[in-house]
Amino acid sequence: MIKTIVKLVVVVLIANATWRIGSAYVSHYKFTDSVHQLSLFRGQQTDDMLRKRIFEAASNFDIPVDDITLQSRDRHTIVDGAYVREIEVAPGFVYPWPFDFHVDTLSSIL
Repeated sequence: MIKTIVKLVVVVLIANATWRIGSAYVSHYKFTDSVHQLSLFRGQQTDDMLRKRIFEAASNFDIPVDDITLQSRDRHTIVDGAYVREIEVAPGFVYPWPFDFHVDTLSSIL
């Protein structure tokens, strides 16, 4: 009986950690896709305007981005960034999980 309870607790802990880590990755990929769309369809936006919109997108996805590197020349835009997200993988155990992103777009819209 005790063996079954221990196995069940282990399964629940693994499921919980998988859910929390998976949710963080889903938010990360949605944010990266949003940054790609923002840079692809930036139109006549300046780098500062695009940077502001990227930080707004980060806020929408609860992504703790502090700084990004944005390079643009003609229609080519490169956005790089990294952040660390605190994920509670088990009750009482918080792990600082690093994420980074690189978006390289060539826009056809001037």
